[in-house]
Amino acid sequence: MTEDIEVSRHHAVRFPGISPRAYEHPVDRGALATLRAVPGFAQVVKTISGFYNERGERLMALASSIRVGPKQYPELDRLRHECAETLDLPSVPNVFVYQDPRIQAEAVGMDEPFIRVSTGLVDLMSHESLRFVLGHEMGHVLSGHSVYRTMMVRLISLQLAMSWTPVSALGIRAIIAALREWFRKAELSCDRAGLLCGQDPTAALRAQIQVAGGIDPARIDIPSFLQQAAEYESVEDIRDSFLKLKFVETESHPFAVVRAAQLQKWAASAEYRGILAGDYPRRDDDTPTSDWKDDLKSAAKSYKDSWSSSADPLTKVFSDVGETVSSTAGKVWSKFGNGSGD
Repeated sequence: MTEDIEVSRHHAVRFPGISPRAYEHPVDRGALATLRAVPGFAQVVKTISGFYNERGERLMALASSIRVGPKQYPELDRLRHECAETLDLPSVPNVFVYQDPRIQAEAVGMDEPFIRVSTGLVDLMSHESLRFVLGHEMGHVLSGHSVYRTMMVRLISLQLAMSWTPVSALGIRAIIAALREWFRKAELSCDRAGLLCGQDPTAALRAQIQVAGGIDPARIDIPSFLQQAAEYESVEDIRDSFLKLKFVETESHPFAVVRAAQLQKWAASAEYRGILAGDYPRRDDDTPTSDWKDDLKSAAKSYKDSWSSSADPLTKVFSDVGETVSSTAGKVWSKFGNGSGD
């Protein structure tokens, strides 16, 4: 770790009883609702849950990495408790540091999730950026993402083993593709959770610059970095649009530069300021979602808003077609349906 903890946390805002709905990206919930509708998904959940040995995973972490505590990585232990307190987690997840020069972190497990961070990440990042990373992973825990992420990892490892049966391979591929689409959106959600823990958009941006390849954030020009995201979103050749779709399909995470721009946009929003002011949904008020259509509607609105603001030619085509279909369907329903135009 590159610096001592100097920033006092006594002025940090805490969020008692915060619901994950406060920070979850609407497409995260919508994509998960869509995932649950994929044929065979329920059976896969049951099967994976039956043979997945979470206890063995925890034992392996205990045997092969360093468990963070008051006497082992005490600085990380302090950050761990701070993040759990800020998001008001029911329990403080264990954190393990494992040997790997790559910048990586993950929340693992279904029943008792824990967090793994690489030595490469710990060595490179400042404490404020590490707070953002740990807050991100605790967002996964609070939202229950680790259940589905664990499924995705297990299914990917099973995909090759079952590739000899074409039907099974195609079925698993469809579910993995749906899981990846959901998890990319879940990552955007938990970037927001990390920002709520750190409450420092600059530190969050530094962390994301380092993930993108900025070993020393001081050598990176932030406006130029964010301009890359704008250029990516505004390609003028439709061939580039198809390439973007091709490359993102197999990714489990959003592209680093685009992801950073998304978080900075949210950091400047009235929604983020409202949460800091105490205006956020509480877990006590959460009710089980009886109708997944509400989640799909929220996702659709988010997609529509992003399409409307995009300069990507393929996105504009989809948007124009969608507007036409929506308008036509509305007129037909108004004429032959309930007559209310709703």
